[in-house]
Amino acid sequence: MLLIADGDNVTTGKPYVDGARVMATVNKNGKGDKIIVFKYKAKVRYRRRKGHRQLLTSLNIDSILPPGVEEKKPVKTTRRKKTEVKKDGA
Repeated sequence: MLLIADGDNVTTGKPYVDGARVMATVNKNGKGDKIIVFKYKAKVRYRRRKGHRQLLTSLNIDSILPPGVEEKKPVKTTRRKKTEVKKDGA
């Protein structure tokens, strides 16, 4: 990061702010649009066709932390599955 501003506190970096962190969560992973790569040489009967899809990751920026500030970690709540016990009629 080149600059962090928190109200009146402005921190600039040369070239980056040392110790600053960006907290993000992943939205989804996927692939981009297909790109066709076609090689061709005239008069030689040389043709090569190849497709490519770039891997993409979509991120959500949660917060940008200045140097020396610790992140507040959210408390994860775990949900347990209810299991049914089958009773035999015999």
